[in-house]
Amino acid sequence: MSITGTLIIQMIVFLMLVGFTMKFVWPPIAKALDERIQKVADGLAAADKAKSELSSANQRVEQELAKSRTETAGRLADAERRALTIIEEAKGKATEEGNKIVASARAEAEQQVIKAREALREQVAALAVKGAEQILRKEVNASVHADLLNRLKTEL
Repeated sequence: MSITGTLIIQMIVFLMLVGFTMKFVWPPIAKALDERIQKVADGLAAADKAKSELSSANQRVEQELAKSRTETAGRLADAERRALTIIEEAKGKATEEGNKIVASARAEAEQQVIKAREALREQVAALAVKGAEQILRKEVNASVHADLLNRLKTEL
């Protein structure tokens, strides 16, 4: 066989191999490459979608945090106002109680002054009777002169 015949046979075998490869081997490889390209594109699209969802979720979180901060600040202000109101009420009640205690003490002092005056009147009356008794050098009967002592008490 000559080189030309061998070369022609090799070309025929090569063309059959190329035809076989193009018909049976190449379509599954191309299909696998297309699927891989599609998977990568889907992954990139999902990553972009996840990134946009993440940014929108971050915005919602920031909005909720801002809302929570304003709500907390409002509650703190309300609590402070309520505390001031309670303090003012307590001051008012304490003042009221103090006034009641002072009034009670004054009333009690008045009663004690009245009692002391009564006791002093009785002592002065008794001393006056004793003094009169000693001046007269005779005994004065207390039952007889009770009316006199009562008048003396009222005059003092």
